[in-house]
Amino acid sequence: MTRDKVKIGIVGIGSIGTDHVEHVIALPNTELAAICDRRFALLEADAYPDIPRYTAYERMLEAADLDAVIIATPHYDHPDMCLQALERGLHVLVEKPIAVHVQEARRLLDGARAAKRDNPDLVFAAMFMQRTWGQWRKVKSIIESGALGSLIRCTWIITDWFRTQHYFDSRSWRGAWGSEGGGVLMNQCPHNLDLYQWLVGMPARVNGQVSFGKHHRIEVEDEVTAYFEYDNGMVGHFIASTGESPGTNRLEIVGDCGKLVFEHDELVLYRNEWPSSRHIREAGKGGKLPVTREQVDFEARQTNQHEWVIENFADAILSGAELIAPAEHGLNSAILNNAIILSAHKQATVSLPLDSQEYADLLQAYIARPPAHS
Repeated sequence: MTRDKVKIGIVGIGSIGTDHVEHVIALPNTELAAICDRRFALLEADAYPDIPRYTAYERMLEAADLDAVIIATPHYDHPDMCLQALERGLHVLVEKPIAVHVQEARRLLDGARAAKRDNPDLVFAAMFMQRTWGQWRKVKSIIESGALGSLIRCTWIITDWFRTQHYFDSRSWRGAWGSEGGGVLMNQCPHNLDLYQWLVGMPARVNGQVSFGKHHRIEVEDEVTAYFEYDNGMVGHFIASTGESPGTNRLEIVGDCGKLVFEHDELVLYRNEWPSSRHIREAGKGGKLPVTREQVDFEARQTNQHEWVIENFADAILSGAELIAPAEHGLNSAILNNAIILSAHKQATVSLPLDSQEYADLLQAYIARPPAHS
């Protein structure tokens, strides 16, 4: 592509889609070429008067002059909308999650690979904008530097996703299996599940405990506790809720050589003077090994993280820049989501790779007959 701007159409002009409209208008390497939503009452009558608007996605793909689309619709729409665009040779940036369940995510990614065989330059990205945050980039660099040694435990308590009943009542698709496909894991925590596996990798086994509608009048989960086991002996914990206030956001990553803690916008690295495994073997009577504490600086969070991802998406199209989050990276967060729910339903540990058909069948059963409120 020789132009210096990517012509983008945005589908789904709700709260996040409207933000994306503003980002695309503001960025130097993107041009807003079309907007699409079934209900344009969501926009003021005179908003963006010079931009072509459509109520049918297929019509926008046919009629608008586009290089790419951003998909910001409810979750179930994502796979088919992505594939329709990719098969037309359009680049795609899709909001999280890439799909509600693993079977659909794999169908999408298989279709994307087929489209890329015909058009190798196609760019397919996911909106995992929290990967741009300075603290997570710093955490990843510290882990990769080997400063923690071999990892022993990763615990993330993220219960500050507080939501009121009004939040769920304000959109008819929220809080129901048939329209949202899940609760805190599907709506709020795809970012955290993505970051978890991006930082420390995927477990081999998952054990989940889930409460459905414990704090809200909804069908789906609003409180989750998960335990992850790795083949190398590492363990993980993932605790999330939309019903706690003030809630907690604390990440601990422990290795043989120390510990990283992020909480209250502060990142602290604790360094063992020598590896804990060595101290266990060789230390004499009593005594903990010496530890130093270091506050770690990181880049301040960008105010427009979504904008950063969109700019990166356009740069990948225009000049081959490396993507912050290729869409295929969205598979692992879907796997963790589905495995936690499936484990809770079976009241048993679930091994990975996940039986995607078993979860797809469970989801259909939940749609037909939601679990009783906790």
